[in-house]
Amino acid sequence: MYKNILVPIAMEHSKDTSKAMELAQLLLDSDGTITLLTVLEKIPAYVAQQVPAEAFTDNRIEAKAALKADAGGVKNVKTAVVDGHAATTILGFADDNGSDCIVISSHRPGLQDYLLGSTASRVVRHAKACVHVIR
Repeated sequence: MYKNILVPIAMEHSKDTSKAMELAQLLLDSDGTITLLTVLEKIPAYVAQQVPAEAFTDNRIEAKAALKADAGGVKNVKTAVVDGHAATTILGFADDNGSDCIVISSHRPGLQDYLLGSTASRVVRHAKACVHVIR
């Protein structure tokens, strides 16, 4: 059983997160915590200058609301929305917050994933914590 489970959720993918939440709840110790995390990719500065500031605030509010909906009223669930590159930020967040398990969803790999690597494969390769991948 794990005390601090991290469940990264990509908002741009319309994948059902219930499987990841179910697995996290099964793996969670009775006094543990699940953290749902969304990473908002940074926009290049030359593009960000053309976007109204409230758009960034609205995206963050929308992401937090979506995470709360994904939590489905389960107790011992926290949410976090951070900025950065997905894989690097997930790994850093897990290390900084003492996550002992990461439950991450992955799509079926294609040729581009073997050449470039998907977020899930990078997390699996570099995480210090245990990683469970859901397909």
